Amino acid sequence: MRINAALQAAKALLSESDSASLDAEVLLCLVLQKTRSYLRTWPEQDLPDELALEFWALIKQRQQGIPVAYLTGSREFWSRDFLVTTDVLIPRADTELLIELCLKLIPTNKASNIIDLGTGSGIIAITIAAERPLTELTGTDFSLAALSVAKLNAEKHQISNVQFYQSNWFANVPDDTFQMIVSNPPYIAEDDEHLKLGDLRFEPSSALIAAESGLSDIRIIAHEAYSRLDKGGYLLIEHGYNQEQQVQAIFKDGNYQNIQTITDLAGLPRVTYGQRSTT
Repeated sequence: MRINAALQAAKALLSESDSASLDAEVLLCLVLQKTRSYLRTWPEQDLPDELALEFWALIKQRQQGIPVAYLTGSREFWSRDFLVTTDVLIPRADTELLIELCLKLIPTNKASNIIDLGTGSGIIAITIAAERPLTELTGTDFSLAALSVAKLNAEKHQISNVQFYQSNWFANVPDDTFQMIVSNPPYIAEDDEHLKLGDLRFEPSSALIAAESGLSDIRIIAHEAYSRLDKGGYLLIEHGYNQEQQVQAIFKDGNYQNIQTITDLAGLPRVTYGQRSTT
């Protein structure tokens, strides 16, 4: 079978995916170890039988709903390629909003001490460390498997100004204070119907689901973070599109000042941040 025919057949098999063409191309590139431009340049090239078998095996798994990122073992985030396994969440574009806001608030000309709570694959800590090389980053996660992925990603991107701790939020973190505390914690309610859809079905539930309608971990972080912030330091938390009012109320109860919520590209509330008092 030729490349173009294989792609057409795969696209038909993946018709329930809203990205069938892209899925097929990405998986064929993985098998061929080629770029997508190769597929367009050599559409009439024959697909060897052994590679065709690998390709159809991947297509079958994708038909079952397994996310492309878990099949390829990687996902791009902030123009960098990150290793991804089933032990971590798949990086999403929404989290780039959190990075944008962090970079606006972090000085470019002096050192800062920043912690990423629930680091997962390390995308937040590593991206900030790469973009702000004067900063010292700490990443925490209670999952050793997730931390292993984060460490591999730090090595892959040659990031030396980040360290990782196995910790349930601040529990095992040395008694430092920070100029910034950032987190993309679990924030989905246990009965949320979205958990039965798409990639969420395959991602680690411990990184997705929180009690109290998805707010329990946000409450814990906001409560514990205040005493770990320097005066004037920032807490930034990614949350659900329908949690703006509750998260702002949590910040207000925690005595944070200058509380703001930022919307994502779809215009939905996505990141709330606040400051510790400067006095």
